[in-house]
Amino acid sequence: MLPVTFRAFRANDEPETCFKFIAGHRKVLESYGITMITSNNGEWASHPNTFVILAEAADDGRALAGVRVQVGDTNFPLPLIDAVGKVDDKVHNLIDTHKNNKIAEICGLWNSRELAGYGYSFFILRASLSLASRIGVDFLYALAAPVTVNMCLNMGFVIERKLGNNGFFNYPKLDLVATMMLIDDLKVLSTAQEADRSHIFRLVENPDQLGKDTGPKGDILINYKLLLNNVACK
Repeated sequence: MLPVTFRAFRANDEPETCFKFIAGHRKVLESYGITMITSNNGEWASHPNTFVILAEAADDGRALAGVRVQVGDTNFPLPLIDAVGKVDDKVHNLIDTHKNNKIAEICGLWNSRELAGYGYSFFILRASLSLASRIGVDFLYALAAPVTVNMCLNMGFVIERKLGNNGFFNYPKLDLVATMMLIDDLKVLSTAQEADRSHIFRLVENPDQLGKDTGPKGDILINYKLLLNNVACK
């Protein structure tokens, strides 16, 4: 069992930690032949409305996995606008319909080969939904890779079929497919599987806790440290 800490922080509070995240994410992307992706350019590291969850090894703090909750604002639009807008400009009108709401995107989900197959990405995605809920996000988007679509569906996302080819895009390369997904009821998660919903809500209520869970390769131990300092949560 590899003890791992899931730690949340606001990006501009820890710029050096952000670059640990970026380096780990980039290494994973390059292993799949992906050299450019809109959410991995590093500009978000100085953005106060970017919230990060980094999975760190308990023994030496090395970065093992990560995900971001990117809140959109006038200074920093959601990464999906740039990614999807190149092939479907309807995304601008769709996002504009939420201008009076708090919108965000789950992006930059990755895990190292050291964690591959243990299910940590499954648990860190749950943690990111709990974080989005706690900071008051109304509409939560994601561009999901094929391997994560069912995971997202189980956690309450639905396919946003108003964009692309019924919700599907060739991204980040022509031979890869991404699915546009959306949650518009984070406080309820009406379409989520009960196991996912209950786990997410436990993290909403108690963001700092020690959790022993079971993944595909056996038991995993996660120290959740998701309570954000100096951030008003709803």
